[in-house]
Amino acid sequence: MARPHTAIDRRALITGRLLRADQVVAPPGGEIASILVQARPESLTSVEAAIVALAGCEIYGRDPKGKLVVVVDAPDAGALGSTLNSIALLPDVYTASLVFHAIDAS
Repeated sequence: MARPHTAIDRRALITGRLLRADQVVAPPGGEIASILVQARPESLTSVEAAIVALAGCEIYGRDPKGKLVVVVDAPDAGALGSTLNSIALLPDVYTASLVFHAIDAS
């Protein structure tokens, strides 16, 4: 038997008012991402040290021309986004691009 179609208010959906907080269930585990960072080559060591000092960050690869591959392990998407923004706003960082993202359901 088909259920009746109910109209969804587009504005409520976009602003998040459609869902109640008790209906949202966070996935177990956390968020894993890799970020490609382009920085000034002469400041690469200090940029690398600043990134490693951030919670959940480690350097996976390094190119002397100013590129770093950063792996981030964060508890949720909000923390991951905050870490990405923190890296992008570091001095001598040109760009920080999210290149991979997955939910770790361990």
